[in-house]
Amino acid sequence: MERRAFIGLLGAAAWPLAARAQQPAMPVIGFIRDGSAQGEARWVGGFHKGLIETGYVEGKNVTVEYHWLEGKYDRLPELLADLVRRQVAVIATLSTLPTQVAKTATVTIPIVFGIGADPVELGLVDSFANPGGNVTGVNVLTSDVVAKRLRLLHDLLPNAVRIAVLVDPNNAIITKTTVQDVQKAAPLMGMQTRIINATTVGEINEVFAAFERERPDALFVAPDSFLTSRRVQLATLTARDRIPATYPLRDYVEVGGLMSYGPDFTDMFRHVGVYTGSILKGAKPAELPVLQSNKFDLVINLTTAKAIGIDVPPTLLALADEVVE
Repeated sequence: MERRAFIGLLGAAAWPLAARAQQPAMPVIGFIRDGSAQGEARWVGGFHKGLIETGYVEGKNVTVEYHWLEGKYDRLPELLADLVRRQVAVIATLSTLPTQVAKTATVTIPIVFGIGADPVELGLVDSFANPGGNVTGVNVLTSDVVAKRLRLLHDLLPNAVRIAVLVDPNNAIITKTTVQDVQKAAPLMGMQTRIINATTVGEINEVFAAFERERPDALFVAPDSFLTSRRVQLATLTARDRIPATYPLRDYVEVGGLMSYGPDFTDMFRHVGVYTGSILKGAKPAELPVLQSNKFDLVINLTTAKAIGIDVPPTLLALADEVVE
C-alpha cells in the first residue's frame, strides 16, 4: 500500500474518535433522598417520567447520581460539598433537610425540591409565585392533613382515646410540625396522644414490645422516609398485635397496613422531574413558581380490617378513594 493511501486510512479511522472526544459530557443531576432505593423505586419511576416528559432519558442524554441517606443525615454537608465542587447541573432534593443543606451549600447551582413543609416559612424561597434565587420545586400541602387523618381515625374508631404517635426524631422539622398538629387536633376529638420515638429497626421492635404493657387504642404513624422504609415491619407488627393504625401514604396499605390518607408521592416526584428537565433546557429556578399538590387519597385495606376485627363503617368506605380487598 502506498504511504499516502495508508496515511489517508489512518486519518479516516481517527475521525470518529475525534468526533466522540468533542461530544459534550452529559449533564449530571445530583438526586438526594433520605429514604432507600429499594423502598422508593416506584416514586423514582415518577421522577424518570417527569424527565422523559421534558426530553431527558437517564443514561442517554442525562446522568442521575442517586444519593440515599437512609437516615444518615450527618452525610449531607460532605455530600453537598462534593456536588457543588463538581458543579453538577441540578440538585434534586426530595425531602426537607437535604433541601435546607443544599440551599446553604450553593447559591448558583439550581435546586429543585419536593417537600411537605412550607418553603416560604423555611426561607427556601421568597414566595410561591416568585421563588427568587436558585431554588424552586413542589410543595405538598399538609397543613390540615394531620387533623384530617385523626378525624378519619375517629370515624373508624369512635371510642378510641389513647393514640400512640410514632415519629422519627432525626427528621426534626416533620416531627415538630406533626407533634404540634396532633396535640392541637386530638383534644377536640376527645383523644389523648403519646409521642413515641423510633430511629432504628430495633427501636420499632421495642415500641411494640412496650405496647404489650401499655396498649394504645390506635397508632398514628408520622410522615417520614425512615418509617416509610419500614412499612412492611410496621404493617406486620400492627397486624400481629391487632392494633389499628393510620399511615401517611398508600404504600403502607399496599403491604397490609389498615388505612392511609396522604399525597401521591409518585406524582410529586414526577413534577420534580419535570422541573429538573425544564432547568436543564434553560429555565431559571427563580422563574418557575413553586407547585402545590393538594390531591390526597384515602385508602383502606378491608382484608386487614377484618383480620384484626374491625368493622369499617359504610360511610367511611364511601369516602375511600380505594379499598383493598
